[in-house]
Amino acid sequence: MPIQLSNPPGIPAPEFYRQMAVATGSRTVYLAGQVARTADGKPVGAGDLAAQVEQAYLNVATALAAVGGSFDDVAKLTLYVVDWSPEKLAALGAGVGRAAEALRLDLTKPVTLLPVAALGEPDLLVEVDAIAVLP
Repeated sequence: MPIQLSNPPGIPAPEFYRQMAVATGSRTVYLAGQVARTADGKPVGAGDLAAQVEQAYLNVATALAAVGGSFDDVAKLTLYVVDWSPEKLAALGAGVGRAAEALRLDLTKPVTLLPVAALGEPDLLVEVDAIAVLP
């Protein structure tokens, strides 16, 4: 496995993500931000952060599968969330949980969450960037 995840001693050990990923593969994949759209571009989850997070994560998995990878190969995620507040954490977690269930994988990765005022289209609530390292 090209990605080893950990919470190193001496820094906080969060429950819902890991602080560090060490990658040893030979191909790096930089995936553009994925949003709540189906393959044919139809919006998913209008006004529903959990549904949009789930779809964005599933899109990451679909893109990685196209190059022979999976979410197991993800080294780092960046989440851009519109009008973030701590009250949205439950919906974000629910979306990740549903995607994890659908993919039957642990999606706990190093992640950076960035609050933004808006995304590229007015209905979007979240965008998920991924960096993956494949063997």
